[in-house]
Amino acid sequence: MLEDRARVYAALGDPKRLEIVERLLLTDRTPAELASEAEIPSNLLAHHLGVLEAAGIIRRLRSEGDGRRRYVTLSADRLPADFEVPPLAGRSVLFVCRQNSARSQLAAALFARSSGIEAGSAGSQPAKAVHPHAVEAGREADLALTGPPRGYEEVTTPDVVVSVCDIAGEEPPPFDRATHLHWSIPDPVRSGRLPDFRAVRRQLERRIGLLSRAMTTSKGTA
Repeated sequence: MLEDRARVYAALGDPKRLEIVERLLLTDRTPAELASEAEIPSNLLAHHLGVLEAAGIIRRLRSEGDGRRRYVTLSADRLPADFEVPPLAGRSVLFVCRQNSARSQLAAALFARSSGIEAGSAGSQPAKAVHPHAVEAGREADLALTGPPRGYEEVTTPDVVVSVCDIAGEEPPPFDRATHLHWSIPDPVRSGRLPDFRAVRRQLERRIGLLSRAMTTSKGTA
Protein backbone atom coordinates (compact mmCIF):
# COMPACT_ATOMS: atom_id res chain seq x y z
CA MET A 1 0.00 0.00 0.00
CA LEU A 2 1.09 3.54 -0.73
CA GLU A 3 0.63 4.72 2.88
CA ASP A 4 2.71 1.82 4.16
CA ARG A 5 5.55 2.62 1.77
CA ALA A 6 5.36 6.27 2.79
CA ARG A 7 5.87 5.30 6.46
CA VAL A 8 8.96 3.30 5.52
CA TYR A 9 10.47 6.14 3.48
CA ALA A 10 9.63 8.67 6.20
CA ALA A 11 11.35 6.51 8.83
CA LEU A 12 14.44 6.22 6.62
CA GLY A 13 14.52 9.97 5.94
CA ASP A 14 16.41 10.85 9.13
CA PRO A 15 20.22 10.52 8.79
CA LYS A 16 20.66 8.83 12.18
CA ARG A 17 17.88 6.33 11.51
CA LEU A 18 19.43 5.58 8.14
CA GLU A 19 22.76 5.00 9.87
CA ILE A 20 21.11 2.62 12.34
CA VAL A 21 19.59 0.62 9.48
CA GLU A 22 22.92 0.44 7.67
CA ARG A 23 24.58 -0.88 10.83
CA LEU A 24 21.95 -3.63 11.00
CA LEU A 25 22.15 -4.75 7.38
CA LEU A 26 24.58 -7.60 8.03
CA THR A 27 24.45 -8.14 11.79
CA ASP A 28 22.09 -7.81 14.74
CA ARG A 29 23.23 -5.49 17.51
CA THR A 30 22.27 -4.69 21.07
CA PRO A 31 20.92 -1.19 21.78
CA ALA A 32 24.11 -0.45 23.71
CA GLU A 33 26.23 -1.37 20.70
CA LEU A 34 24.14 0.84 18.42
CA ALA A 35 24.32 3.77 20.83
CA SER A 36 28.10 3.47 21.07
CA GLU A 37 28.84 2.92 17.38
CA ALA A 38 26.42 5.56 16.09
CA GLU A 39 27.26 7.95 18.95
CA ILE A 40 23.63 8.43 19.94
CA PRO A 41 22.47 9.06 23.55
CA SER A 42 20.33 6.21 24.85
CA ASN A 43 17.16 8.32 25.11
CA LEU A 44 17.48 9.53 21.51
CA LEU A 45 18.28 6.00 20.33
CA ALA A 46 15.07 4.77 21.98
CA HIS A 47 13.12 7.37 19.99
CA HIS A 48 14.74 6.37 16.68
CA LEU A 49 14.20 2.66 17.35
CA GLY A 50 10.57 3.36 18.15
CA VAL A 51 10.06 5.10 14.80
CA LEU A 52 11.78 2.29 12.90
CA GLU A 53 9.81 -0.36 14.79
CA ALA A 54 6.49 1.40 14.10
CA ALA A 55 7.33 1.32 10.37
CA GLY A 56 8.10 -2.41 10.61
CA ILE A 57 11.76 -1.92 9.68
CA ILE A 58 13.26 -3.37 12.87
CA ARG A 59 12.27 -5.76 15.65
CA ARG A 60 13.62 -6.15 19.18
CA LEU A 61 14.28 -9.69 20.38
CA ARG A 62 15.11 -11.25 23.74
CA SER A 63 18.25 -13.40 23.67
CA GLU A 64 17.77 -17.14 23.97
CA GLY A 65 21.12 -17.22 25.76
CA ASP A 66 21.38 -14.35 28.23
CA GLY A 67 17.71 -13.42 28.76
CA ARG A 68 18.69 -9.97 30.03
CA ARG A 69 20.07 -9.08 26.61
CA ARG A 70 18.05 -7.66 23.72
CA TYR A 71 18.95 -7.64 20.04
CA VAL A 72 17.80 -5.22 17.38
CA THR A 73 17.25 -7.01 14.08
CA LEU A 74 16.38 -5.68 10.66
CA SER A 75 13.29 -6.68 8.67
CA ALA A 76 15.13 -6.52 5.37
CA ASP A 77 12.02 -7.22 3.30
CA ARG A 78 10.72 -3.79 4.35
CA LEU A 79 13.59 -1.96 2.68
CA PRO A 80 13.46 -0.62 -0.88
CA ALA A 81 14.71 -3.25 -3.34
CA ASP A 82 17.61 -1.06 -4.45
CA PHE A 83 18.86 -0.36 -0.90
CA GLU A 84 22.65 -0.37 -1.07
CA VAL A 85 24.50 -3.04 0.90
CA PRO A 86 28.14 -2.21 1.79
CA PRO A 87 30.78 -4.66 0.55
CA LEU A 88 32.24 -7.19 2.98
CA ALA A 89 35.61 -8.71 2.11
CA GLY A 90 36.24 -12.41 2.58
CA ARG A 91 36.84 -15.67 0.76
CA SER A 92 35.21 -18.03 3.28
CA VAL A 93 32.32 -17.97 5.76
CA LEU A 94 31.68 -20.16 8.79
CA PHE A 95 28.18 -20.32 10.28
CA VAL A 96 28.08 -21.39 13.92
CA CYS A 97 25.46 -22.44 16.45
CA ARG A 98 25.81 -24.46 19.63
CA GLN A 99 25.05 -27.96 18.29
CA ASN A 100 25.61 -27.44 14.55
CA SER A 101 22.53 -29.57 13.94
CA ALA A 102 20.06 -27.19 12.26
CA ARG A 103 20.48 -23.43 11.84
CA SER A 104 24.17 -23.34 10.95
CA GLN A 105 23.82 -26.34 8.64
CA LEU A 106 20.95 -24.71 6.73
CA ALA A 107 22.76 -21.36 6.61
CA ALA A 108 25.95 -22.84 5.15
CA ALA A 109 24.06 -24.73 2.44
CA LEU A 110 21.97 -21.69 1.51
CA PHE A 111 24.96 -19.36 1.41
CA ALA A 112 27.14 -21.69 -0.66
CA ARG A 113 24.36 -22.02 -3.23
CA SER A 114 23.56 -18.31 -3.46
CA SER A 115 27.09 -16.87 -3.43
CA GLY A 116 29.53 -19.40 -4.80
CA ILE A 117 31.80 -18.53 -1.86
CA GLU A 118 33.25 -21.24 0.39
CA ALA A 119 30.95 -21.90 3.34
CA GLY A 120 31.03 -24.25 6.31
CA SER A 121 29.41 -24.74 9.70
CA ALA A 122 30.44 -25.80 13.20
CA GLY A 123 29.31 -25.73 16.83
CA SER A 124 30.72 -25.38 20.32
CA GLN A 125 28.92 -28.55 21.49
CA PRO A 126 28.18 -30.49 18.29
CA ALA A 127 25.31 -32.95 18.28
CA LYS A 128 25.68 -36.53 17.09
CA ALA A 129 23.70 -35.90 13.90
CA VAL A 130 21.91 -33.21 11.91
CA HIS A 131 18.33 -32.90 13.12
CA PRO A 132 15.96 -34.82 10.78
CA HIS A 133 13.60 -31.85 10.50
CA ALA A 134 16.52 -29.67 9.39
CA VAL A 135 17.29 -32.27 6.72
CA GLU A 136 13.64 -32.22 5.62
CA ALA A 137 13.40 -28.40 5.59
CA GLY A 138 16.58 -28.34 3.52
CA ARG A 139 15.35 -31.02 1.12
CA GLU A 140 12.20 -28.98 0.45
CA ALA A 141 14.47 -26.17 -0.78
CA ASP A 142 16.72 -28.55 -2.77
CA LEU A 143 19.47 -28.39 -0.16
CA ALA A 144 21.40 -31.48 0.86
CA LEU A 145 22.47 -31.39 4.53
CA THR A 146 25.00 -34.15 4.81
CA GLY A 147 26.63 -33.29 8.14
CA PRO A 148 27.93 -34.57 10.41
CA PRO A 149 28.01 -31.78 13.01
CA ARG A 150 31.55 -30.50 13.68
CA GLY A 151 33.32 -28.74 16.51
CA TYR A 152 35.35 -25.57 16.16
CA GLU A 153 38.60 -27.51 16.33
CA GLU A 154 37.66 -29.34 13.12
CA VAL A 155 37.56 -26.27 10.88
CA THR A 156 40.18 -23.86 9.60
CA THR A 157 40.03 -20.15 10.40
CA PRO A 158 37.47 -18.46 8.11
CA ASP A 159 37.38 -14.83 6.98
CA VAL A 160 33.85 -14.27 8.29
CA VAL A 161 32.07 -15.99 11.20
CA VAL A 162 28.28 -15.70 11.48
CA SER A 163 26.71 -16.89 14.73
CA VAL A 164 23.11 -17.91 14.05
CA CYS A 165 22.53 -18.80 17.71
CA ASP A 166 22.47 -16.40 20.66
CA ILE A 167 24.37 -18.81 22.86
CA ALA A 168 27.16 -19.18 20.29
CA GLY A 169 27.19 -15.44 19.68
CA GLU A 170 27.53 -14.65 23.38
CA GLU A 171 30.34 -17.18 23.77
CA PRO A 172 32.39 -16.09 20.73
CA PRO A 173 34.12 -18.88 18.81
CA PRO A 174 37.93 -18.85 18.84
CA PHE A 175 38.52 -17.20 15.46
CA ASP A 176 40.02 -13.85 16.44
CA ARG A 177 41.16 -12.88 12.95
CA ALA A 178 37.71 -13.31 11.42
CA THR A 179 35.00 -10.68 11.02
CA HIS A 180 32.20 -11.61 13.42
CA LEU A 181 28.50 -11.13 12.61
CA HIS A 182 25.52 -12.20 14.71
CA TRP A 183 21.98 -13.23 13.70
CA SER A 184 19.50 -13.82 16.50
CA ILE A 185 17.66 -16.82 15.02
CA PRO A 186 15.26 -18.82 17.25
CA ASP A 187 16.21 -22.44 17.92
CA PRO A 188 13.70 -24.74 16.14
CA VAL A 189 15.04 -27.77 18.03
CA ARG A 190 13.37 -26.43 21.17
CA SER A 191 9.90 -27.08 19.76
CA GLY A 192 10.86 -29.96 17.49
CA ARG A 193 8.15 -28.91 15.03
CA LEU A 194 8.85 -29.07 11.29
CA PRO A 195 7.05 -25.74 10.61
CA ASP A 196 9.54 -24.00 12.92
CA PHE A 197 12.46 -25.42 10.94
CA ARG A 198 10.84 -24.14 7.75
CA ALA A 199 10.39 -20.70 9.32
CA VAL A 200 14.08 -20.62 10.29
CA ARG A 201 15.05 -21.56 6.74
CA ARG A 202 12.99 -18.65 5.39
CA GLN A 203 14.61 -16.24 7.87
CA LEU A 204 18.04 -17.43 6.84
CA GLU A 205 17.21 -17.05 3.15
CA ARG A 206 16.40 -13.36 3.62
CA ARG A 207 19.53 -12.65 5.66
CA ILE A 208 21.79 -14.63 3.37
CA GLY A 209 20.50 -12.64 0.43
CA LEU A 210 22.03 -9.50 1.96
CA LEU A 211 25.26 -11.23 3.00
CA SER A 212 25.69 -12.72 -0.47
CA ARG A 213 25.21 -9.30 -2.06
CA ALA A 214 27.79 -7.80 0.29
CA MET A 215 30.43 -10.46 -0.30
CA THR A 216 29.94 -10.96 -4.03
CA THR A 217 30.08 -7.15 -4.50
CA SER A 218 33.39 -7.10 -2.60
CA LYS A 219 34.65 -10.04 -4.62
CA GLY A 220 33.75 -8.32 -7.88
CA THR A 221 35.49 -5.06 -6.95
CA ALA A 222 38.66 -6.55 -5.44
